[in-house]
Amino acid sequence: MSSNADEESLTHPLLLLRSTSNTTSQVAIVGSNLCPIESLDYEIIENDFFKQDWRTRSKIQICQYIFMKWTLCFLIGIVVSLVGFANNLAVENIAGIKFVVTSNMMLANKYLVAFAVFTAANFGLTLFASVITAYISPEAAGSGIPEVKAYLNGVDAPGIFSLRTLVVKIVGSISAVSSSLHIGKAGPMVHTGACVAALMGQGGSKKYRLTWKWLQYFKNDRDRRDLVTCGSAAGIAAAFRAPVGGVLFALEEMASWWRGALLWRAFFTTAVVAIVLRAFIDFCFTGKCGLFGTGGLIMFDVTSANISYHLEDVPPVFLLGIIGGILGSLYNFILDKVLRIYTLINEKGAAYKILLACSISIFTSGLLFGLPWLTSCQACPADASEACPTIGQSGNYKKFQCPPGHYNDLASLIFNTNDDAIKNLFSKNTDSEFHWSSILIFFVTCFFLSIFSYGIVAPTGLFVPVILTGASYGRLVGMLIGSRSNLNHGLFAVLGSASLLGGSMRMTVSLCVVILELTNNLLLLPLIMLVLLVSKTVADVFNGNIYDIIMKLKGFPYLEAHAEPYMRQLTVSDVVTGPLQLFHGIEKVSNIVHVLRTTRHNGFPVINEPPVTESPILFGLVLRAHLITLLKKKAFLPTAVPTGIDAFNQFTSGDFAKRGLGNGDKIEDIDLTEEELEMFVDLHPFTNASPYTVVETMSLAKALILFREVGLRHMLVIPKISGRLPVVGILTRHDFMPEHILGVHPSLLKSRWRKLRIRFPCWDKIF
Repeated sequence: MSSNADEESLTHPLLLLRSTSNTTSQVAIVGSNLCPIESLDYEIIENDFFKQDWRTRSKIQICQYIFMKWTLCFLIGIVVSLVGFANNLAVENIAGIKFVVTSNMMLANKYLVAFAVFTAANFGLTLFASVITAYISPEAAGSGIPEVKAYLNGVDAPGIFSLRTLVVKIVGSISAVSSSLHIGKAGPMVHTGACVAALMGQGGSKKYRLTWKWLQYFKNDRDRRDLVTCGSAAGIAAAFRAPVGGVLFALEEMASWWRGALLWRAFFTTAVVAIVLRAFIDFCFTGKCGLFGTGGLIMFDVTSANISYHLEDVPPVFLLGIIGGILGSLYNFILDKVLRIYTLINEKGAAYKILLACSISIFTSGLLFGLPWLTSCQACPADASEACPTIGQSGNYKKFQCPPGHYNDLASLIFNTNDDAIKNLFSKNTDSEFHWSSILIFFVTCFFLSIFSYGIVAPTGLFVPVILTGASYGRLVGMLIGSRSNLNHGLFAVLGSASLLGGSMRMTVSLCVVILELTNNLLLLPLIMLVLLVSKTVADVFNGNIYDIIMKLKGFPYLEAHAEPYMRQLTVSDVVTGPLQLFHGIEKVSNIVHVLRTTRHNGFPVINEPPVTESPILFGLVLRAHLITLLKKKAFLPTAVPTGIDAFNQFTSGDFAKRGLGNGDKIEDIDLTEEELEMFVDLHPFTNASPYTVVETMSLAKALILFREVGLRHMLVIPKISGRLPVVGILTRHDFMPEHILGVHPSLLKSRWRKLRIRFPCWDKIF
């Protein structure tokens, strides 16, 4: 019985294992903790109060609103670029000191001491990163890209953009990347950029006395969404010094809604990042940036004036794409299984999370220190472009245990930061520098260490490890092809990175531009396009992209851009569940309090009935947050009569503005007397009188497209025939989830259309 349960836990979505009932509030794994999640209110609430507020705004206030949008984008670019530069500089110097001390011990033939220093340093850095993540901000664990992508789709996961998450993300990423774990800092930089944007766009803070009136314009989810999109683009731009690639990454992978004005602001934000980074890089060229900070940010300049390729070079590139697609899908498959196992461990408590992270660190340190002993030393080339062997700095020729005049090629890759290892693999005119056996060992090591390192409780990224793994296997393919191709091994490494990125992450346009900006070589464009298209096509046959897999594991209710074919067989009335909670236009206070305390719904239909109207009609939709505000302000009436214009004198727009980071008022915090509970509230001025509605006979597929494209949180279902209750039910994000639909209609499981994907039963038995 227990074995069947364990097997089920490794093959089914984690969300289904935790909540099989149909509830309006879903749960997701946020920072290895189970948390309730809600949707965001991207729709403009067009009630009378909103209309009155906008009618009273002057042209100056509108100009201030536009000016503040661009100002915040500028500030996001400045802050993210500063964080990116500080992050890189800290990693280079912390890891550099560790490698120099270890190398000095090796030079003195103190091998055991060197191993102890190397392992202890890595252990301490990993322990620090895991402790602050587990106890201060578990939401900072992982890359953060799935969380940001879900947020931009409308999922409000708690705590992912808090100030403590930002601090832990920055500090923890520096510590974890410096610990020689096979993780990257690009993913955490995307989350960092999104955090910076969300904090700037939360409308000020009374706690920190940031109550500037201009900031109040951004107290809504719609503007915060745009700022977070710009922040995620800035994160990629800062990580890879790729401004255009950052914009395209946000467009292709992150954002669910896009428009021309947002494109301009995102481009402006990444341009600011590029300019600031360029200034810092010029400063670092003077040698004032520490031990390894001489040029700094990740840039694999493989420019060569005489790069040429012919038709006979296309088949090897095509082969790289096929291999990259297969390896990328295998990478995603194994990572999926490993993350499920890690989740079972992490659920046992913070101590188990930290123990897992430290165990991975010790295993990684022992492996990295021991593997170079398996390879033979190589004589330094006579025409080496740098000192050989390299001592006390980064470089292509690490001495390790070799005699004078020789270097260890595997140690040259392992005893460097991941960025420097990629530079070594991408370097031109180095075809004879590495032995094929060393590259093979390094590829296998990177492939599995990056998988086992990702799920620990620390800020970890996948971009750089995938680039490094792809570069190693690409260079290996170049070695095997040899002189039968005009491409050098460094270019094969670049194309290998592109193929594995395409096979794992399934992006094409943005990855193509990012790699071109990394390598500073436009001549590679046709080959990179080809290898990305082939690898993505091959990988799509097996499974989905890595970030979608992680989102599904975490239980985020992400709405896809397309509808499943079986949704055409259903109407919206087939998935609407009850009971439906209604309010009248003038409602008794006690009824409102009872409904808010007994349900977790965030939107309620408001209807008018006789004698207010001749027949029952749907007046609109009122939000839970607005009802709580009315109760908190005690805007009550002694009798059931309309308030008219008095509501505009009693409230301000700031009273209904959404607080940042989900810190809204709760119904449990409101105390009312027995006399107040018998009073009434006029809901008409605060009700959205023009909500999105669909007729009950509309297909579920058509409703899904409308729901996602408009960015809704609630969609009212109205009857097709008059004479009934004016509203049938409310559709929310949860109603469009396949788990809910197939749970309500299990007969669709047999007829459910599935993507053409090849499955290997033996893989499921092994993993």
